[in-house]
Amino acid sequence: MRRGWRQAWTRHGAAVGLLLATGTAGPAAAEDIVASYSAYWAGLPAANIRLTLRNGGVAYHDEIEIATQGLPHLFTRFRATAAAEGRLAADRTAEPSRYLAAYDLRKRRDSRVSMHCVPRPGGTVAERGPDDTSRKPPLAETFRKNSVDPLSALERIREALRAARPGRSFSIPVYDGARRFDIVGRVLPKSNPADGTLRAELTLRPIAGFRGETSEDGDPDDAPRKVELIVTDDARLLPLSITVPVFFMPLVIRFEELCPTASTCSK
Repeated sequence: MRRGWRQAWTRHGAAVGLLLATGTAGPAAAEDIVASYSAYWAGLPAANIRLTLRNGGVAYHDEIEIATQGLPHLFTRFRATAAAEGRLAADRTAEPSRYLAAYDLRKRRDSRVSMHCVPRPGGTVAERGPDDTSRKPPLAETFRKNSVDPLSALERIREALRAARPGRSFSIPVYDGARRFDIVGRVLPKSNPADGTLRAELTLRPIAGFRGETSEDGDPDDAPRKVELIVTDDARLLPLSITVPVFFMPLVIRFEELCPTASTCSK
Protein backbone atom coordinates (compact mmCIF):
# COMPACT_ATOMS: atom_id res chain seq x y z
CA MET A 1 0.00 0.00 0.00
CA ARG A 2 2.86 2.37 0.78
CA ARG A 3 4.39 1.91 -2.68
CA GLY A 4 0.95 2.23 -4.26
CA TRP A 5 0.25 5.56 -2.55
CA ARG A 6 3.75 6.76 -3.40
CA GLN A 7 3.08 6.03 -7.07
CA ALA A 8 -0.39 7.57 -6.93
CA TRP A 9 0.87 10.87 -5.53
CA THR A 10 4.21 11.16 -7.33
CA ARG A 11 2.78 10.22 -10.73
CA HIS A 12 -0.86 11.23 -10.71
CA GLY A 13 -1.08 13.60 -7.76
CA ALA A 14 0.94 16.29 -9.49
CA ALA A 15 -0.94 15.83 -12.72
CA VAL A 16 -4.30 16.07 -10.98
CA GLY A 17 -3.14 18.88 -8.76
CA LEU A 18 -2.28 21.04 -11.73
CA LEU A 19 -5.91 20.80 -12.86
CA LEU A 20 -6.96 22.75 -9.80
CA ALA A 21 -5.73 25.94 -11.37
CA THR A 22 -7.27 25.70 -14.82
CA GLY A 23 -8.50 29.24 -14.87
CA THR A 24 -8.46 30.91 -11.49
CA ALA A 25 -7.08 34.01 -13.18
CA GLY A 26 -8.58 35.85 -16.13
CA PRO A 27 -6.47 36.50 -19.23
CA ALA A 28 -5.56 40.03 -18.17
CA ALA A 29 -4.88 39.30 -14.49
CA ALA A 30 -1.55 40.53 -13.15
CA GLU A 31 -1.98 39.99 -9.41
CA ASP A 32 -1.24 36.82 -7.45
CA ILE A 33 -4.02 34.26 -7.15
CA VAL A 34 -3.85 31.99 -4.09
CA ALA A 35 -6.33 29.18 -3.50
CA SER A 36 -6.58 26.28 -1.06
CA TYR A 37 -8.15 22.87 -1.66
CA SER A 38 -8.82 19.74 0.37
CA ALA A 39 -8.55 16.21 -0.99
CA TYR A 40 -10.57 13.22 0.23
CA TRP A 41 -10.04 9.56 -0.61
CA ALA A 42 -12.97 7.19 -0.05
CA GLY A 43 -14.56 10.02 1.95
CA LEU A 44 -11.60 10.42 4.34
CA PRO A 45 -9.11 13.32 4.45
CA ALA A 46 -6.18 12.66 2.10
CA ALA A 47 -4.31 15.93 1.46
CA ASN A 48 -4.21 19.70 1.68
CA ILE A 49 -3.24 21.66 -1.43
CA ARG A 50 -2.31 25.29 -1.94
CA LEU A 51 -1.82 27.01 -5.30
CA THR A 52 -0.21 30.34 -6.08
CA LEU A 53 -0.53 31.74 -9.60
CA ARG A 54 1.42 34.74 -10.80
CA ASN A 55 0.48 36.03 -14.22
CA GLY A 56 2.19 39.20 -15.39
CA GLY A 57 0.48 39.35 -18.77
CA VAL A 58 3.40 38.10 -20.87
CA ALA A 59 4.86 35.68 -18.32
CA TYR A 60 3.65 33.25 -15.67
CA HIS A 61 5.04 31.75 -12.48
CA ASP A 62 2.88 29.06 -10.89
CA GLU A 63 3.42 27.12 -7.67
CA ILE A 64 1.72 24.23 -5.89
CA GLU A 65 2.16 22.70 -2.44
CA ILE A 66 0.74 19.28 -1.54
CA ALA A 67 0.82 17.68 1.92
CA THR A 68 -0.84 14.35 2.60
CA GLN A 69 -2.86 13.74 5.74
CA GLY A 70 -4.75 10.84 7.27
CA LEU A 71 -4.04 7.36 5.88
CA PRO A 72 -1.94 8.55 2.90
CA HIS A 73 0.27 10.56 5.27
CA LEU A 74 0.64 7.59 7.62
CA PHE A 75 1.96 5.38 4.83
CA THR A 76 3.94 7.86 2.72
CA ARG A 77 4.76 11.05 4.66
CA PHE A 78 4.50 12.62 1.22
CA ARG A 79 4.96 16.38 0.87
CA ALA A 80 5.78 18.23 -2.33
CA THR A 81 6.26 21.69 -3.78
CA ALA A 82 6.61 22.57 -7.45
CA ALA A 83 7.15 25.75 -9.44
CA ALA A 84 7.04 26.47 -13.16
CA GLU A 85 7.74 29.59 -15.13
CA GLY A 86 7.66 30.67 -18.74
CA ARG A 87 6.17 33.14 -21.13
CA LEU A 88 2.75 33.49 -22.72
CA ALA A 89 2.70 33.84 -26.50
CA ALA A 90 0.41 36.31 -28.27
CA ASP A 91 -2.33 33.66 -28.43
CA ARG A 92 -1.87 32.96 -24.67
CA THR A 93 -0.16 29.62 -25.33
CA ALA A 94 2.18 28.79 -22.45
CA GLU A 95 5.81 28.29 -23.44
CA PRO A 96 7.68 26.93 -20.37
CA SER A 97 11.28 27.71 -19.55
CA ARG A 98 11.93 26.11 -16.14
CA TYR A 99 10.31 23.59 -13.79
CA LEU A 100 11.38 22.43 -10.32
CA ALA A 101 9.59 19.98 -8.05
CA ALA A 102 10.87 18.92 -4.62
CA TYR A 103 9.26 16.15 -2.60
CA ASP A 104 9.76 14.08 0.55
CA LEU A 105 8.71 10.49 1.10
CA ARG A 106 9.07 8.26 4.14
CA LYS A 107 12.41 6.82 2.97
CA ARG A 108 13.45 9.42 0.43
CA ARG A 109 14.06 13.01 1.46
CA ASP A 110 14.75 16.11 -0.61
CA SER A 111 14.14 14.47 -3.99
CA ARG A 112 14.10 16.91 -6.89
CA VAL A 113 12.87 16.98 -10.46
CA SER A 114 14.54 19.86 -12.30
CA MET A 115 13.99 20.71 -15.96
CA HIS A 116 14.72 23.56 -18.31
CA CYS A 117 13.62 23.92 -21.93
CA VAL A 118 16.40 24.08 -24.52
CA PRO A 119 15.71 25.43 -28.05
CA ARG A 120 16.34 22.84 -30.75
CA PRO A 121 15.43 22.63 -34.44
CA GLY A 122 11.69 22.17 -34.61
CA GLY A 123 10.93 23.22 -31.05
CA THR A 124 12.21 22.91 -27.50
CA VAL A 125 13.43 19.90 -25.53
CA ALA A 126 13.11 19.40 -21.77
CA GLU A 127 16.56 18.73 -20.29
CA ARG A 128 17.45 17.92 -16.69
CA GLY A 129 18.94 20.62 -14.51
CA PRO A 130 22.10 20.14 -12.41
CA ASP A 131 20.08 19.80 -9.18
CA ASP A 132 17.91 16.93 -10.45
CA THR A 133 18.15 13.80 -8.26
CA SER A 134 16.32 11.37 -10.58
CA ARG A 135 17.90 7.95 -10.89
CA LYS A 136 15.86 6.85 -13.89
CA PRO A 137 17.40 7.69 -17.31
CA PRO A 138 15.52 10.43 -19.18
CA LEU A 139 13.20 9.40 -21.98
CA ALA A 140 14.30 9.65 -25.60
CA GLU A 141 14.35 13.19 -26.97
CA THR A 142 11.26 12.58 -29.12
CA PHE A 143 9.16 12.22 -25.94
CA ARG A 144 10.66 15.34 -24.33
CA LYS A 145 10.28 17.56 -27.36
CA ASN A 146 7.53 20.22 -27.51
CA SER A 147 5.91 19.00 -24.31
CA VAL A 148 5.12 20.98 -21.16
CA ASP A 149 5.71 20.31 -17.48
CA PRO A 150 2.71 19.45 -15.25
CA LEU A 151 2.29 22.99 -13.93
CA SER A 152 2.70 24.72 -17.29
CA ALA A 153 -0.01 22.39 -18.56
CA LEU A 154 -2.50 24.27 -16.36
CA GLU A 155 -1.98 27.36 -18.55
CA ARG A 156 -2.68 25.26 -21.66
CA ILE A 157 -5.78 23.73 -20.04
CA ARG A 158 -7.08 27.15 -19.05
CA GLU A 159 -6.97 28.46 -22.60
CA ALA A 160 -8.34 25.20 -24.02
CA LEU A 161 -11.36 25.29 -21.72
CA ARG A 162 -11.97 28.94 -22.45
CA ALA A 163 -12.03 28.31 -26.20
CA ALA A 164 -13.64 24.87 -26.27
CA ARG A 165 -17.26 24.18 -27.17
CA PRO A 166 -19.35 21.28 -25.81
CA GLY A 167 -18.30 18.05 -27.47
CA ARG A 168 -15.01 19.45 -28.79
CA SER A 169 -11.80 17.84 -27.57
CA PHE A 170 -8.25 19.02 -27.00
CA SER A 171 -4.93 17.37 -26.16
CA ILE A 172 -1.93 18.64 -24.17
CA PRO A 173 1.46 16.81 -24.21
CA VAL A 174 3.02 16.63 -20.73
CA TYR A 175 6.46 15.44 -19.57
CA ASP A 176 7.05 15.28 -15.80
CA GLY A 177 10.76 14.42 -15.85
CA ALA A 178 10.25 10.66 -16.05
CA ARG A 179 6.99 9.98 -17.90
CA ARG A 180 5.31 11.34 -21.00
CA PHE A 181 1.51 11.47 -21.10
CA ASP A 182 -1.28 13.41 -22.76
CA ILE A 183 -4.09 15.27 -21.05
CA VAL A 184 -7.05 14.76 -23.37
CA GLY A 185 -10.07 16.92 -22.54
CA ARG A 186 -13.67 17.30 -23.64
CA VAL A 187 -16.25 19.84 -22.47
CA LEU A 188 -19.54 18.12 -21.63
CA PRO A 189 -22.96 19.44 -22.63
CA LYS A 190 -24.70 21.39 -19.88
CA SER A 191 -27.30 19.35 -18.04
CA ASN A 192 -28.54 22.38 -16.10
CA PRO A 193 -27.49 25.77 -17.57
CA ALA A 194 -28.84 27.56 -14.49
CA ASP A 195 -26.41 25.98 -11.99
CA GLY A 196 -23.52 28.21 -13.12
CA THR A 197 -21.01 25.41 -13.64
CA LEU A 198 -19.10 23.91 -16.53
CA ARG A 199 -18.21 20.20 -16.60
CA ALA A 200 -15.30 18.65 -18.45
CA GLU A 201 -14.01 15.11 -18.84
CA LEU A 202 -10.24 14.74 -18.85
CA THR A 203 -8.15 11.65 -19.47
CA LEU A 204 -4.51 11.17 -18.44
CA ARG A 205 -3.26 8.99 -21.31
CA PRO A 206 0.16 7.30 -20.84
CA ILE A 207 2.63 7.60 -23.73
CA ALA A 208 6.08 6.52 -22.44
CA GLY A 209 7.90 5.73 -19.20
CA PHE A 210 5.15 3.58 -17.73
CA ARG A 211 4.68 -0.17 -17.29
CA GLY A 212 7.33 -2.39 -18.82
CA GLU A 213 10.11 0.20 -18.56
CA THR A 214 12.75 0.55 -15.85
CA SER A 215 11.64 2.77 -12.96
CA GLU A 216 13.14 3.61 -9.61
CA ASP A 217 9.66 3.39 -8.04
CA GLY A 218 8.50 0.09 -9.54
CA ASP A 219 6.06 -0.30 -12.44
CA PRO A 220 3.68 2.65 -12.69
CA ASP A 221 0.05 2.11 -13.62
CA ASP A 222 -0.15 2.38 -17.42
CA ALA A 223 -3.94 2.53 -17.72
CA PRO A 224 -5.63 5.75 -18.87
CA ARG A 225 -7.05 7.65 -15.92
CA LYS A 226 -10.33 9.58 -16.13
CA VAL A 227 -10.72 12.90 -14.35
CA GLU A 228 -14.04 14.67 -13.77
CA LEU A 229 -13.67 18.43 -13.54
CA ILE A 230 -16.28 21.00 -12.49
CA VAL A 231 -15.50 24.73 -12.80
CA THR A 232 -17.51 27.92 -12.52
CA ASP A 233 -19.07 28.95 -15.80
CA ASP A 234 -17.60 32.44 -15.91
CA ALA A 235 -14.47 34.25 -17.05
CA ARG A 236 -12.34 32.80 -14.24
CA LEU A 237 -13.30 29.13 -14.71
CA LEU A 238 -12.64 28.55 -11.02
CA PRO A 239 -12.32 24.79 -10.30
CA LEU A 240 -14.88 23.61 -7.77
CA SER A 241 -14.38 19.84 -7.79
CA ILE A 242 -12.05 17.25 -9.29
CA THR A 243 -12.63 13.49 -9.05
CA VAL A 244 -10.16 10.77 -10.07
CA PRO A 245 -10.12 7.05 -9.13
CA VAL A 246 -7.24 5.83 -6.94
CA PHE A 247 -7.28 2.12 -5.99
CA PHE A 248 -10.82 1.87 -7.43
CA MET A 249 -12.10 4.49 -4.99
CA PRO A 250 -12.65 8.17 -5.70
CA LEU A 251 -10.10 10.82 -4.81
CA VAL A 252 -12.10 14.06 -4.63
CA ILE A 253 -10.44 17.48 -4.54
CA ARG A 254 -12.67 20.34 -3.39
CA PHE A 255 -12.18 24.08 -3.48
CA GLU A 256 -12.01 25.67 -0.02
CA GLU A 257 -11.13 29.35 -0.32
CA LEU A 258 -9.35 32.14 -2.14
CA CYS A 259 -6.70 33.81 0.02
CA PRO A 260 -5.23 37.34 0.09
CA THR A 261 -1.68 35.93 0.30
CA ALA A 262 0.01 32.57 0.57
CA SER A 263 0.89 33.21 4.23
CA THR A 264 -2.76 33.73 5.15
CA CYS A 265 -4.03 30.72 3.21
CA SER A 266 -4.81 27.62 5.28
CA LYS A 267 -3.34 24.31 4.19
